[in-house]
Amino acid sequence: MNHEHHHHDNAEEALKEHGVKATSVRILVWQKCARQKKTFTLSDMEERMPHMDRSSIFRALRLFVEHQLLHEINDGSGQQKYCVCRCHDEHHLNHVHFTCTRCGKTFCLEDHTIPLVDLPKGYSMEEVEYIIKGVCPECGNNS
Repeated sequence: MNHEHHHHDNAEEALKEHGVKATSVRILVWQKCARQKKTFTLSDMEERMPHMDRSSIFRALRLFVEHQLLHEINDGSGQQKYCVCRCHDEHHLNHVHFTCTRCGKTFCLEDHTIPLVDLPKGYSMEEVEYIIKGVCPECGNNS
């Protein structure tokens, strides 16, 4: 069995596991998403998939967000960013994101989970976004 085919199966399984019907478009988009080490935008995906229609990519990304395969990050750049959810526990407790104020990149700090906030009575949490802004190591070394 060649390697590409195997990778295809994994993508299909990942989608099915999250209740997403695996179409060829979604499989292709997910394969590209799954390889991303840091956050990415719709434009990043378009560049990586020049033959794919922008709206098809966008619909796939939205679907992945709904099914918790990706999460959206609003880091204040005005551009919606996405990153792959690699943290699945019963609370959907996501990790901390760090946005560098110099280079503008947003990093997923996978080993740092969002601290659990004990909400007052009557408040029910739906999602949490945790963004730390500062200077990344790369920019810090250049100063």
